[in-house]
Parts: sequence; C-alpha cells; structure tokens
Amino acid sequence: MTTRLLAAVALALAIATPPLAGQRANAANEAVDHIFAKWTTATPGCAVGISVDGQTALTKAYGMADLEHEVGNTPETIFEAGSVAKQFTAAAVLLLARDGKLSLDDAARKYIPELPEYNTPLTIRHMLNHTSGLRDWGSVAGIAGWPRTTRAYSHAHVLDIVSRQRALNFIPGSRWSYSNTGFNLAAVLVSRVSGMSFAEFSQQRIFGPLGMTRTSWRDDHRRIVKGRAVAYSEDGGAYRTLMPFESVHGNGGLLTTVGDLLTWNHNFSTPVVGDAAFVRDQEAAGTFNDGRAHGYALGLMVGKFKGVRTVEHSGSTAGYRAHLSRYPDEELSVAVLCNGSNGNATAYANAVADTYLGDRARPPVEAAAAHVLTPEERARVTGLYKSSLTGEAVNIVATDLGVRFERGTSFLPISATRFVSAGGDTWVVNGSTARLTDAYGSVESYEPTRAAVPTAAELQALAGVYSSAEAEITITVAVENSELVIKRRPDATIRLTPLYSDAFSGQIGTVIFRRAAKRVTGLSVVQDRVWDLRFVREADRARRQSSSLNRSPEIEAQAKR
Repeated sequence: MTTRLLAAVALALAIATPPLAGQRANAANEAVDHIFAKWTTATPGCAVGISVDGQTALTKAYGMADLEHEVGNTPETIFEAGSVAKQFTAAAVLLLARDGKLSLDDAARKYIPELPEYNTPLTIRHMLNHTSGLRDWGSVAGIAGWPRTTRAYSHAHVLDIVSRQRALNFIPGSRWSYSNTGFNLAAVLVSRVSGMSFAEFSQQRIFGPLGMTRTSWRDDHRRIVKGRAVAYSEDGGAYRTLMPFESVHGNGGLLTTVGDLLTWNHNFSTPVVGDAAFVRDQEAAGTFNDGRAHGYALGLMVGKFKGVRTVEHSGSTAGYRAHLSRYPDEELSVAVLCNGSNGNATAYANAVADTYLGDRARPPVEAAAAHVLTPEERARVTGLYKSSLTGEAVNIVATDLGVRFERGTSFLPISATRFVSAGGDTWVVNGSTARLTDAYGSVESYEPTRAAVPTAAELQALAGVYSSAEAEITITVAVENSELVIKRRPDATIRLTPLYSDAFSGQIGTVIFRRAAKRVTGLSVVQDRVWDLRFVREADRARRQSSSLNRSPEIEAQAKR
C-alpha cells in the first residue's frame, strides 16, 4: 500500500464523525482491497476479518478456493490456520486445570509416559510456552527423509518418534525454542485426562459454547470438509496443490473461518469460555528458570506492534498461511487466512492493522542514525562465527546500514560493537566472542572461526556409513566430484558445503563430524528445532560390538558409562 493511501485511510478513521460513517467504511474497504490486490480468479487467495469494539467491521475474501473447479473464496470459506491453533490447545489444557484435573506445573510424564526420563523436570507449562527443550518431531522426521506432508502422520507416530529421543535440546525452562512436539503431546494429554477425543473436548468446551460452527480439527485428513479451500504452493507463477496429508493436530490442524476466529478473539474481552482469570492466565508471558520473562504466553505471542500492545500468532501448514492478532487496548482484531504458500498472512494482517489503527500506531524509531560504522569497525565484526552451544555457523556480512547474517536477519548498529534487528534481537561483539540475544530472551554465545578448505584426503576420511536410532535412518557419506555428499534413501543426494573444520552445511542442516582420539566416530545434524541429533559411524559401532564379545559383563558395563 502506498504511503499516501495509508495516510488517507488513517485520516479518515481519525476524523470521521457519525454522518461520515459510510465514507469511513468505504475508505477502509478500499485500503483492504489494495492490500489483497494480487489475488485474482487465476490464483488462490485469502480471507480477512476485522472487528472493532467487539463488532465485526469487515469480512471479505479474494482469489480462488479451488482452482481446478473454479470455486472462489468467500468469508465463509474454511482454511487451515497452522500454528494459530496452538492457543486453542493451550486453552483446552487450561480448562482441565480449572476443572482441578491437572496442574500446568505437573510433570509431563505423568500423562505422557512415552516421554523418556530425562532426569530433569519437564512440565506441561514448559510444553505450552516452548521452553521444554523437546525436539520438534517433524524436524526429526525430515532428517530421516520424510518431512511433514510426505507421510500420513498420526499422534501414534509422534509418540513413537518422541519415545526414541535420548536427549533434549536444552534443560527445560533455561531457553526458548519453538517446538510443535509439546502441543501435539498436549492434545494427547487432553484426550487422556478428559476421557474423550481432543476434537470432541474442543467442541464441547470451546467451539460449541462460542458458536464457532465452522471450526473443527483435522484429526482425520481423509474427512470431507465442505467449503474448505484447497492449499497450493507457488513456483515461478505456477500453482500446485500442497495439502497437509496428516492427522496430527493440536500444534496445527485447526479448520476455521475468519469470522470464527474473530468470535474467539472476542472471548478474551468478554469471556464465555472461562473468565477474566482464565484470560489473564493464558495471556501471561512465560518465564525462564531464572525468573526472566519471555514474549511467549500459552499458545500466544505477546508484545507490541508499533507501540501498540498486541496478542497474536501466525500459522503455516503445507500451502496454508494464517495470522490472528488482537490489540486489546484498541479493541481491534484482525484475522487473515490464505490458501497459497506465497500469501504473507502476517504482513497482510499488519497492513490491515496499520489501516485501522491510524496515528495510534507509531513508526519504530530508526536505529541507523545511532552509529555509522567505519570501515575498520565493519571489518572487526564481520566474518564467520560458530555457536558455542549448537555448533551452527553464521557468516556476518556488511550492509549499507550495518550487518546481517548472510542468510537471514539484518542488524543496525547502536555502537561499534552492538547491533539490533527489527524483530528485537541483539548482536554484541566483545573482543574474541559475540553474543546473540533473541527477542524471547535466550542468549547464545558465538566465537570467531576460520572457514575450512578441506583437502581431498580430509574429505575422504569423513566418508562412511552412519546411522541414528533416534531418527531410524542410515545414511552414507561419500565424496563425489571432489565434494562431500550425503546419500539418503530412497534416492536423495545432499551436497555439503564446508563451513569450518569438520563442519558442513546442506539441505539437511548443519553437519558436524565427531571425533574420539582424532578418529571420526560419528556426526551430528543440527537444525533450528533439533540441536544435536547423533549418528554413529557403522565401523565404530561394529568395532565396539566386536570388542564387547571378549569382555566380561562388568568391564562392558564400565565401557558404556
């Protein structure tokens, strides 16, 4: 949207008087139409819903729900809301807590005995605010070669994958890391504690009382859902179907409309499900073990948008995109649901909010003017760093205004050594180390490292067969055309690019080879939601097994410690 149009709409909203109500509505409609103008009868599209002061101000739809059968989207079209669903799962658990059937601070294994015993407290609350340390089951499945949407996963699969994870990403409560696993387990927990399916509990305690008549869970992906939009991916202007062919839910899987989402948001200001205390509990920001607050509540992100307090969540599953935001102090709600993978629902929702907030939304203060880096300062802070926690590498490159991670976040300089991102992350370089503090308060240390240029002999020394019991996969590392590659069944070849000594990057994530007495014994795969998934080199496994045949049980037990 142009600055001129935004200004015109903001002015109309700010100065309109009752006789000009129709003019104000027309201006708002025009602004919203402009935001969604790219969606046509030749594309998928989106639906948007807006409420002001508890009353629906606008619902509208754009593009097509089904390109094959030429069915258009309408405000009543059912989309999948991705992780917007998480707040409903958290609400279901909260209702059971209010019933006295559980406590959020109960150990999760009390209800999910399939969880391994990690010898550290892991509570329901940890699962609901992403501080559990649980690996994301979908990421583990993806490492094994079967990412989500490629298999018809169920909660039985989730429990099976979870039961095989020998380690957590971190001590529960010490850090923040997004993980769908906790919300899938929460849905299982609700079913076990309530004695009914999670879908039935949600209908009886949430959807039914609120009159959310077009909302349900995708607990059986084969079920026919009348009025549902088909999801699509986009590649070079061409669209292909991309549906979530899985039955896992609770982390996502919410089938709903923009109107039903507005009804749900209204419950936070005028509760029908729960009461004021219920709302307060769900919106309260979580805390780390040391008492510091982070910006994630129970299935909700709490923060500010251009100085205005907001409670929100985005969502993405297969080709669906979603965003639901609420501005409690302004009594404004915005719901956006899209059925195209190139639909930026969050950007759309923010643009709509800008339109309706007008001059109540203050542009963020630009940090660029705080400090201008000299060439010498820029040289001191750029280069390759590796995480002291996970081993992941980041290459810091210079920009016109500051620095950025080569494949991600941009930072503006506050001083010669301190940088901030638009999302609230900070990057501080102090001598030979650097520190990244994300918007949720997690702190990660980095150290400068040298880029590796391995020789042919060094690459060959890493070749071999590696297996992971946690991911139930065996891979082959080989050298092809002077490059290291991973061969994974059935026919994948993943090229690895050198990072630093014994570390590589590829489509599978960061691959770090592990050594004992200089001999390669295994490797780790590191991703954003799986920090250290271990693979054992088959030759090393066979050597240990052969060696154990000649040792007494007492000696073997000591060797395993």
